[in-house]
Amino acid sequence: MRGLGDLESVIMDRLWSYRRPASVRDVLEDLRREREIAYTTVMTVMDKLHTKGLLRREPVGRAYIYRTVATKEAYTAELMRATLASGGNQAATLVHFLERLSPEEAAALEAALKVYPPGSRA
Repeated sequence: MRGLGDLESVIMDRLWSYRRPASVRDVLEDLRREREIAYTTVMTVMDKLHTKGLLRREPVGRAYIYRTVATKEAYTAELMRATLASGGNQAATLVHFLERLSPEEAAALEAALKVYPPGSRA
């Protein structure tokens, strides 16, 4: 699993923030508040995100309505898991990761481990 490109990330962040399905036009109008961008550019990127399996779409009239397949947190967790799996020595990778945590990140990890302790399976 790869990370997202810059515009893919911006579009996914917008869609995650909406918490509802959105059309290319909805995303375009939102993006145009901050930058000049073409409808076809947004449409192409959203189509690629659909092809990658990150967006689901359904036809509405002559357009599509898009919705995210997973939450931002679930996507990020899968990206982290895939990165860990490809890192060679997983224990060493985790140690390096833990060494770099800020106090806030370490507290978030501790809180998460209380909710889902090691050895638990869903």
